[in-house]
Amino acid sequence: MMKTAPRQRLLRHRPPSSFMVFARLARFRAAGRSHLSVQGAKGQEERMTTVVVGLGNPGPEYAQTRHNVGQMVIDELARRYHGSLSRNKKTNAAEASVRIGGAGPSGVAVALAKPLSYMNLSGGPVSSIVKYYSVQPTAIVVIHDELDVPFGAIRLKSGGGSAGHNGLKDITKAIATPDFVRVRVGVGRPPGRQDAADYVLKPFSATERKELDLVIALAADAVEDLLTKGLADAQQRFHTA
Repeated sequence: MMKTAPRQRLLRHRPPSSFMVFARLARFRAAGRSHLSVQGAKGQEERMTTVVVGLGNPGPEYAQTRHNVGQMVIDELARRYHGSLSRNKKTNAAEASVRIGGAGPSGVAVALAKPLSYMNLSGGPVSSIVKYYSVQPTAIVVIHDELDVPFGAIRLKSGGGSAGHNGLKDITKAIATPDFVRVRVGVGRPPGRQDAADYVLKPFSATERKELDLVIALAADAVEDLLTKGLADAQQRFHTA
């Protein structure tokens, strides 16, 4: 397991002040770059090379919960690249086609997707997306909430187990491999004896909501770095924050 920096351990054990979290995240994001200003690929006939999937549950009652933070990041990426998410009946997902990284050879044609199934049935839509876009399972990037990462931190990895995350578990089963990239958005462990399943289905706390937009922006930055610079470079930036 990755060694956690002392400051992050402090975040895990007791909630920091709103000012402390905001200042830390803002300094980190300012040290990198803001989002790339690239037009989306709406209407462009181009074969998708990567699919970025944000996990969550459907319906307004779940939209602002911790379990849906992956879909919040997809919404942010669609906003940045002027992508319009619409339902694809063949995949049971809301999708948008965008181009990240510029119009030249360095750009990546990306399908952004939000499964319209419940979290524990995410594998069906993701398997259908793989077939629809004719991509390899290793070309999938899955954005999801992560209990074992403190709130405000972003971690990336390729492959591995599900760590009890039902969405990851169902995707691994459906596509017959765990070898896809994960962008893990930290939500932290529940306080006290609160059940983890109940915790992720609750909205973010009032303190967390003050920083949530910045955390989502950081996660979107991580996806951009991953696609344009590679996994190792993205890990180096975000794992040392």
